[in-house]
Amino acid sequence: MIKRIIHHEAESPSDYFALVCTKFLRVFADTFFAGRYGHRAVVLEKVAGVPGMVGGTLQHLKSLRRIENDQGWIKTLLEEAENERMHLMTFIEIAKPNSFERLLIILAQGIFYNLFFLLYLISSKTAHLLVGYFEEEAVYSYTEYLQGIREGKYENIPAPQIAIDYWHLKNDARLSDVILAVRKDEMNHRDVNHSFSNQLT
Repeated sequence: MIKRIIHHEAESPSDYFALVCTKFLRVFADTFFAGRYGHRAVVLEKVAGVPGMVGGTLQHLKSLRRIENDQGWIKTLLEEAENERMHLMTFIEIAKPNSFERLLIILAQGIFYNLFFLLYLISSKTAHLLVGYFEEEAVYSYTEYLQGIREGKYENIPAPQIAIDYWHLKNDARLSDVILAVRKDEMNHRDVNHSFSNQLT
């Protein structure tokens, strides 16, 4: 059973490594995108779809290699990757990124995939902790985005059809409803990855 872990307190060197990496990327996102939350979501969700696929693949190979049960990790991680992909598809409909942002997406994915793959090979515990911290920041960012909509800073546009279909929202759902659904997903990913990290040595 996955426990609710809102924040993992850093204690070990690997904990601090994961936390520092996350905070650095947070500063980069805040600087580059400022209050453009829709565009920030496009780039970040492109990166967020990587860990589940990498983790699921390597856990699959590990299960085959050791001829042992994976305890449901593979299915969970691949579902996480698919869920993050749907976040991306949704925010592409909302933000409609330009050519430069699409190039940035490709570069970010290429760099992050290779770095995360190496990190998972070296320390899967640290890799899951890093994702847990990423998701903590995602929850915080979507909370800020939602608050901005409620304060009138951002238009509460109609939800795109892809979001209505995926999360089974009402036909008259708005952007705020989408953000609530995405934030709930990110909370689950946060708890899953922190829990996985805690199970590893």
